[in-house]
Parts: sequence; C-alpha cells; structure tokens
Amino acid sequence: MNILMTGGTGFIGRALINSLVKEGHKVTVLSRTPDTVNKIIGNELTSLSNLEQLSSKQHFEVIINLAGAPIFDKYWSDARKQVIRDSRIKLTEQLLAYIARASIKPELLISGSAIGYYGDQGDTVLNESSTPHHDFSQRLCADWESSAQQAEQFGVRVCLIRTGLVLAHEGGLLQRMLRPFNLGLGGILGNGQQWMSWIHRDDWISIAKFMISNTAMQGAYNATAPQPVTNRAFTKILAQHLKRPALFPVPAWFLKMLLGERADLVLASQRVLPERLLAENFHFQYPELLSALTEISTHHE
Repeated sequence: MNILMTGGTGFIGRALINSLVKEGHKVTVLSRTPDTVNKIIGNELTSLSNLEQLSSKQHFEVIINLAGAPIFDKYWSDARKQVIRDSRIKLTEQLLAYIARASIKPELLISGSAIGYYGDQGDTVLNESSTPHHDFSQRLCADWESSAQQAEQFGVRVCLIRTGLVLAHEGGLLQRMLRPFNLGLGGILGNGQQWMSWIHRDDWISIAKFMISNTAMQGAYNATAPQPVTNRAFTKILAQHLKRPALFPVPAWFLKMLLGERADLVLASQRVLPERLLAENFHFQYPELLSALTEISTHHE
C-alpha cells in the first residue's frame, strides 16, 4: 500500500513508519527537512519537502496527517499560538489541495487531533459525542478536525484520532516525568485530582492500522486506554513501579507561574473513554497503567 505521512519524524510518527515499513507498505514522508528523514528513520522511505512536488498522477491509498509544531515546548505567546495553529491547519489545507488535484483520490485520511478537544471537564466521563469546554486547545483541535473533514467532499473516508497522553520509552510524557522521579523528586501536580487519559504508543499504532483495515470506521475516535487514572493515582503507580518516593508535590500556582497558559496541559482534567473503539471490538494490549509501565521498562532498560 502507498502511504503519505506528515509528522513522520515525531515521537509517534517514527514508530508508526517503522511498523508500516516492516509490513511491506511504501511510505512517503513530508518534512521541512527531507534530508534528515532517512537519517532518523532509515532508507526505505521517499521524502519530500513540499506537497506541490506531488503530481496529480501520484496516488496514495492512505494519508496519515500527524504534523504539528510541539505544543508544550515553548511559551504560548500570541505568535507561538499562531505557529501551533498554522502547523496543523494550514498543512491540512495543503493536503486538501493535493487531494483536490489528485486524479485518483486516496481512500482514507487519518488526521491527528487530541483529547484537548474536550477542554477541562473535571470528573465528567467523556466519549466521542461529549460537548466540549472551550479553551485554546479545544479550539485548535476542533478547527484541525473541521479542516480534515473537508476531505469527505472528495469521497475520502476520514478518521480523526483524538490522542491522549502517549507513553513509550524514549520520549513523550513519560520521559519528562522520569527525570524528577529518578532523582527522588517526583510528586503530584496541583491537587492531583485531574484525570490523565493515557495510551501506550504500541496501542496507538495498532489503532491507526485498525483504521486502515476497517473500512467502516469514520469520524472521531478517542485514542486512549480504557482505564484513565487521576494524576494522584498515576504518580503513586509510577513511584511504586520505579521504587522511588513521590514526596514533592508541585503546587498549581507554581506550575502556572512556570508554564503560563501551558499549565492547562498538565492541570486540566479529561476523563476520556475510547467508546467507539471498544464498540468496534478493538483490543487494547495495554488497558491498564501498570501493564504499560512494565512493558516499557522491561523491554527498554
């Protein structure tokens, strides 16, 4: 199968590409720095720097759209917020322009989103049809999804993957948390009552491949494990697993002072369930947190 991917050099994209290439798929990666793609991922790929390089005759059965400037790494100035939006929405619009001129349309567009779509909702249990609470992350995700769904006018099946907190050994949320915990400085964030809807990266990859093979799937899906936990519970389980204390809570006021508006990313509460995936009989390899942490540490020490 011919697959076009954006965001292929990221934390999720690299692992997904490796999995797809092993299965024999041909992957083309869009990157601002195409010369680095093969260094990062390997030589089995085609890379390009601009979608305008694609002719109308080039055909991809599947497009996977994961591109986006990092949302946590830099202070959210107005200019940075615009970069975050443009890197997602404008690129999606460029994909739509390619789809419009392609003589044979792709069968499927898998487009990134996040559980930030729901906003801060406390203890409320959230599924794909839940009403969102509006903030910057919510508007970003909603506009990104709306842009991607325009591909449907060309007869393309669109799946939106609302990603939770992704866990794996060499990046993402867990890497940020491990540093203080390994120094014995771990602790709850804020009051610890906020819900963390997480997912093992292997399960995320399986979801994307499930969307490719199951042609009935369409619309938004929550890419989260079926057992979300509070930050307090996450902290306790991680500390016990690492055999480290968790004695140093980080007050909400300090996080807000340190991170500004980005503090919402660690203090906001989203208790998200993958109801549509479960209804499709998707099987989670790591449904509960301890099994995910055990796999990560066992295979990657």
